Amino acid sequence: MKRLATFAIVLTALALAATANAANPRLYHAAASSSNWAGYAVSGTSFTDVKGTWVQPVASCPARSTGYAAFWVGIGGYSGGNGGLEQIGTESDCSSGRPSYGVWYELLPAASIAIPLTVSPGDTVSAEVSVNGSLVTLTITDVTTGATFTTQQTPSVLDTSSAEWIAEAPSQCSSSGRCTPLPLANFGTVQFSGSSTTASGHVGTISDVTWSATEIQLSGGAGSAVPVTLSSDGASFSVAWQRGAGAAIVTPRRVRPPVKPLRRHR
Repeated sequence: MKRLATFAIVLTALALAATANAANPRLYHAAASSSNWAGYAVSGTSFTDVKGTWVQPVASCPARSTGYAAFWVGIGGYSGGNGGLEQIGTESDCSSGRPSYGVWYELLPAASIAIPLTVSPGDTVSAEVSVNGSLVTLTITDVTTGATFTTQQTPSVLDTSSAEWIAEAPSQCSSSGRCTPLPLANFGTVQFSGSSTTASGHVGTISDVTWSATEIQLSGGAGSAVPVTLSSDGASFSVAWQRGAGAAIVTPRRVRPPVKPLRRHR
């Protein structure tokens, strides 16, 4: 069984203005809603690198509850892409009321791969995805413990049309390919920092005027999560979990969760 996130994004506003400053006199971003993503995406050019740091959230798991939450950076996969997505991240999950944590990477349309790296709530995690020609390098480091993992892969489908910093409600898919978002685990708040991306040798943050930024709010049956306060330099923001109809549901029977999240945007 696998998790596949279909990106159902709806543009809700043409642009939102933020406070301008001398370094970035035109700090604007579009706003959108999604059934499975919360965070920021940038598009409008070809990206070769994305970096981000976050603090691994605690999964709050009521008795007998089941829910899932993934946190990652990636290149590709946003609306208008070719179906590829290169990403690496962590999870904070609930299974029958018990929290669990994991690390993974994936290169859609291939299945996600578990990373043999232990991450604990409160650890600072730093991740990077880099593209050089057809070669993708994915790196994740638990800054708190010093443990790190790097792999180089050549995906069958390479998408460089966007870059993302995301908290996600993963989805579960049937053998026929039909996918349904899983309940979003209560992760409280996840804080992203050090967010940057590169296009044509230019390095900038989320709000850099070289590309277009979109703020994404997760709202739907899986639960709700909203980005909060993008910093004036565009490098930091948080995503706050909100109680929703599908969040951390109580399950009377054992549910076999997928090993790891697989995500695709359409």
